[in-house]
Amino acid sequence: MKKYSLISNYTVAQYKVRKSKCNEDKIENMVDREFDDRKKLEVVVSDLTYVKVNNKWCYVCIFLDLHNKEVIGYSAGENKDAELVYQAFLSCKCPLSEIEIFHTDRGNEFKNKLIDEIISTFEIKISLSTKGCPYDTHQLKVSIIY
Repeated sequence: MKKYSLISNYTVAQYKVRKSKCNEDKIENMVDREFDDRKKLEVVVSDLTYVKVNNKWCYVCIFLDLHNKEVIGYSAGENKDAELVYQAFLSCKCPLSEIEIFHTDRGNEFKNKLIDEIISTFEIKISLSTKGCPYDTHQLKVSIIY
């Protein structure tokens, strides 16, 4: 290409990050990066990520049991919102009442009336990552990749 002075007009599509407000609740980080040696359903972690499908960005919400790193629930959709998280709860292949701690980052998708109702109905303790610290849910992302 250099020899013939050709210039590529091909570009890689990039995801554009939308700035969202952080959940400022003063909720304790009970997990505190202790991801190993957990009993079954003691801690379920969740996070959202995006994937490109048919040239359009979509979102995936995964629930992972830290006991054996098993995906116990998930959902996918076009919007990064509470409904996506709600659908992941509904897809869980275990009784929600058996989950002791639900740990996630401070995204507003996880802090709203819809999700609060599930958490309180099934008496699940909530644990939020440290503000501005992406490593608290890093274990989930690493487990999904592998």
